[in-house]
Amino acid sequence: MGGERVRVEALAPPGQDPHTIEVTPRRLAALQGAALIVRVGLDHEPWLTPALRTLRGRRVPPADLDCSKGIALLQTETARVRPERGEHVHGFGNTHYWLDPENARPITAAMVAALGRLAPENRTGFESRRAEFLKRLDAGLTRWSAALAPYRGAKVVVVHESWPYFAGRFGLQIVAAVEPTPGVPPSPAYLASLISRMKQAQVRVLIAEPYASASLVEQVAARSGARIARLAPSVGADPEARDYIGLIDLDVKRLVDAFSGR
Repeated sequence: MGGERVRVEALAPPGQDPHTIEVTPRRLAALQGAALIVRVGLDHEPWLTPALRTLRGRRVPPADLDCSKGIALLQTETARVRPERGEHVHGFGNTHYWLDPENARPITAAMVAALGRLAPENRTGFESRRAEFLKRLDAGLTRWSAALAPYRGAKVVVVHESWPYFAGRFGLQIVAAVEPTPGVPPSPAYLASLISRMKQAQVRVLIAEPYASASLVEQVAARSGARIARLAPSVGADPEARDYIGLIDLDVKRLVDAFSGR
């Protein structure tokens, strides 16, 4: 949205679980120099608010954009606790809302509004870039919906609960998650029950993120007979996911490949 008028620095590396980022001096320095913080919100970045508190009094605080505002959230009733820390995970709803491409509309609208407040002289350029992005998004939605249409209603299992928004948009049915609580490995008893459910439901595809345990993913796939679809949850999590449209293109292609046995 910002084009050449904006320099973007990602505090959370795309190939790492964003819930578990360590606040390093480099990240604090980036926060201190920022004019705008763009966050997923909810409890997706539990490390971010404490980090911002450490900067109070040093300078004018950056503008803070929580992109979850105005999003129709899923799983708001399923707060869980991570046992070893007594910490709620997805306690305010599932945080992976950007994986529904339709949610890119309110997200980018909020970004353009925030950038326009910071640099009103560039507002027209920000709005123009968003309009071009939305044209690409509309074309992508037509393409993605057509590619996944043969698999509407298909049953899948996910490793981490990153995919309810994506699944809802394209008509996939998530039977279960390998992680009973986000970030917590399954017990042997849970895993045995999951494998049984997958066989009974005739689950064809297991969706895994790049940072998911390869041995766990391969074990579940081998025991259940499901094919693995390694999907990128964010831009940069895979070298082929260079921007948002490319991210969804990649994930749709890999899903189609898994369903079709390629």
